[in-house]
Amino acid sequence: MTEDAEQLPPAPEEARAVFGDRFTDAVRYAELLADAGVRRGLIGPREVPRLWERHLLNCAVLSEVVPEGVTVCDVGSGAGLPGIPLALVRPDLKITLLEPLLRRTNFLTEVVELLGLDHVTVVRGRAEEVLGKLPPVHVVTARAVAPLDRLAAWGVPLLRPYGEMLLLKGDTAEEEVKAAGSALSKLGAVGTSVLHVGEGVVDPLSTVVRVEVGESPGGVRFAAKRAKAARTGRTRRRRG
Repeated sequence: MTEDAEQLPPAPEEARAVFGDRFTDAVRYAELLADAGVRRGLIGPREVPRLWERHLLNCAVLSEVVPEGVTVCDVGSGAGLPGIPLALVRPDLKITLLEPLLRRTNFLTEVVELLGLDHVTVVRGRAEEVLGKLPPVHVVTARAVAPLDRLAAWGVPLLRPYGEMLLLKGDTAEEEVKAAGSALSKLGAVGTSVLHVGEGVVDPLSTVVRVEVGESPGGVRFAAKRAKAARTGRTRRRRG
């Protein structure tokens, strides 16, 4: 065990309640983040002492607002947050972890195989690159990796009609929603709200921005782009 990994605190009691029969797997994932995750530059060493509260539990409570039995794409999954904790607590979901960097997708693949997450698929690529190649999903998730308008531009086009983005954000969520209003409308958003989840599990509560879309996720421009990508894919399959 590395010196950084030794800084990982024991799992809090809340973790047992949240992860249930996958608690042991959650502990293993935390250990991997604290050890290989730090060594491979996926998380900073200063994050290790607060891995449970700030990362695993903060992400796991997102499950409170994810509908049952839907498809999910975790955009910019990185070290697997929030996708892996969500997968551990919600075996009913079919989750794609989308990440462009090879060293991160290698780590994600190792974690998925080690924890036996058969309902999770790792895909290497950027959101704009997989448009039309991956089936549209019910829900897109992401953590605060970029401003809201930019996250929406990446994630909304991956949604099915009437799908939703669920984005873990920080204290500036309300301000971001106001600032991104025009951009969200152009992307086909029909409703935006700020939710707080994790009562009795995390303090402060996790902040989630929900962006609901109508019948044309991404707006007219992305509908045309999606259709073009689909036609190209069909042509390639016929030639193959």
